[in-house]
Amino acid sequence: MSPPPSAVTVIGIGADGWDGLAAAGREALRTAEVVIGGPRQLDLLPADCPAERVPWPSPLRPAVPGLFAAHAGRRVSVLASGDPMFFGIGRTLAEVLGAERLRVLPHPSSVSYACARLGWPLEKTEVISLVGRPLATLARALCAGHRLLVLSAGADTPAEVAGLLRDRGFGPSRMRVLEQLGGERERRIEATADAWAHPPGDPLNVIAVDCAPAPDVRPLSVAPGLPDEAYEHDGQLTKRHVRAATLAALAPAPGELLWDVGGGSGSIAVEWMRAHRTCRAISVERDPVRAERIGRNAAALGVPGLNAVTGAAPAALTGLPVPDAVFIGGGATVPGLLEACWAALPPGGRLVANTVTLESEALLADWYRRHGGELIRIAVAHATPVGGFTGWRQAMPVTQWSAVKPPESAEPAEPTKPAGPAEPASPAQGETR
Repeated sequence: MSPPPSAVTVIGIGADGWDGLAAAGREALRTAEVVIGGPRQLDLLPADCPAERVPWPSPLRPAVPGLFAAHAGRRVSVLASGDPMFFGIGRTLAEVLGAERLRVLPHPSSVSYACARLGWPLEKTEVISLVGRPLATLARALCAGHRLLVLSAGADTPAEVAGLLRDRGFGPSRMRVLEQLGGERERRIEATADAWAHPPGDPLNVIAVDCAPAPDVRPLSVAPGLPDEAYEHDGQLTKRHVRAATLAALAPAPGELLWDVGGGSGSIAVEWMRAHRTCRAISVERDPVRAERIGRNAAALGVPGLNAVTGAAPAALTGLPVPDAVFIGGGATVPGLLEACWAALPPGGRLVANTVTLESEALLADWYRRHGGELIRIAVAHATPVGGFTGWRQAMPVTQWSAVKPPESAEPAEPTKPAGPAEPASPAQGETR
């Protein structure tokens, strides 16, 4: 079946260059009028490909529409590393140009080659790209016995990965750097992260990591409710057991966006994003010192993409992307805050609010009466020494209201009651953080 006249042919190419291409890929390149790709990929083409060779501009994504408009009506091929739809240019082209315009001819990816060389089952291996992404992204995946394939940003990435592993207590992890996979100059070097002393090698490399923590390190769980000690905080922290219950009520799902209103230390947003690599979060915090702390916590716990917005809600919520869920951990009585958060949610969106004060509890009870959902009280007690014995020390109970927004036609007609005066920021109010 021939492609439509306006189709763009996207051809995966490996380190083996022209010799590794299938017949369809070679034919597309020989008959193309324009070939777009990175300089390294364009250099792999032989002289008998007469097309105009166009390197990608930088920054790439904003230039895509204009670049292809400039070559409209011409036969255009695009070169991509390995499989164009696996952390490759194929995704960007599908989003910007439309998938229906693409004819994709994939090549084995570097990940496929790496798993073949290592004897690792691909479906049981986690892949993390550090191309255009912060190094801290790797921290979320560090678990004992876990196998990782890290797509490098360049020749310096292996040493940077070794440094992060050491810093996070995973120095005993075995690292293998696989260079120029599938090409004539394929090479492997290895050492533990603790012993890594290799100089920078080929920039085209993949790093295989067998995660192994040091004996005195307790790796963090992938489940919500991380130890409170995992966070830098000033007391504004949703404590561990309440946090786990709160994440259960928020119910994060892949690709969803959370508003964490009154971020405190950012623990709810951090653990929302740790639930799945595609989960997104915006933490709104009026205190700039705390907002900076949220960023540090996010990086330390492997979710550096958390967006910390400095400003007071509800004003700071204006213009933010539509959330799938909203968490309010303090300040529920700020005039208009609950109303703004509820109005921002689409039908099916979730709102969860925690409080420890009687004033906020009365407000949440009123919203529960009018909108339904679930109203619970969470009480946690810890065993502590009492003289020579042991007794229970009760933490302040937390009242939690959670609800799913119904379709607009199902909204109650009763108007919202005024919220009343705002509560001051106090240690008591901050206990839910």
